[in-house]
Amino acid sequence: MSLNTALDERRKAAVSAGASMSFPIYVDRAQNAELWDVEGRRYIDFIGGMGALAVGHSHPEVVAAVQAQLNRFSHTFFGSAPYESYIQLAERLNERCKVGGPAKTLLLTTGAEAVENAVKISRAYTKRRGIIVFGGAFHGRTLLTMAMTGKVNPYKQSFGPFPGSIHRAPYPDLYRGVSVEHCLTALETVFETEIEPSAVAAIVIEPLLGEGGYIPAPVEFMAGIRRLCDRHGIVLVADEVQCGMGRTGRLFAIEHTG
Repeated sequence: MSLNTALDERRKAAVSAGASMSFPIYVDRAQNAELWDVEGRRYIDFIGGMGALAVGHSHPEVVAAVQAQLNRFSHTFFGSAPYESYIQLAERLNERCKVGGPAKTLLLTTGAEAVENAVKISRAYTKRRGIIVFGGAFHGRTLLTMAMTGKVNPYKQSFGPFPGSIHRAPYPDLYRGVSVEHCLTALETVFETEIEPSAVAAIVIEPLLGEGGYIPAPVEFMAGIRRLCDRHGIVLVADEVQCGMGRTGRLFAIEHTG
């Protein structure tokens, strides 16, 4: 039995089926854009930690920074014992965040956690309940973010019922004939038939649709949503968990829309 096969058998016996895997190979080491399995085979890594490894595996500067931090302390929980590097990173992100005014940063562990907090903040700020999302969207795998996700299989199947006050509108896809005008009209229809705009806390959108086909939102569509949000006092949330942090050529994908 090969090492990969043996490890796969151990995984099936020890690891929950919820932690699925795509390829029956087990990594021994990795460098830059390559990885080696436990049997010595070399692969080009097109997954990159599901998009998290913007500078590849084991970049020397990242390794040095991690080692230096571990020599000082590993974890304190910022809410109880804060530290300067958290503040420094927040300041640097705030400087790059072009929101037309002062910005603040909250650092979180996962994309779903970030989206859930964006929803909570929007609801607390507006004192409203409704959330509008778009077809084809992926926002996470917690119960709320699954409700917001626009794809049943493999994410939502068998996991309902889901939280309420989530409303869905179409996302423009010019290649397939789904126009900006149609989608903006559909948003107005949501206001007329599902929830009044004065009850909507946030519109949550991926500026570059991920799971739905890597489709960029047209500038006119984002501008139209911005006008709707401004008119009705709705918070506009850009979910850039998949498309942010330089993946589109700019730090934030929403920068492409002005």
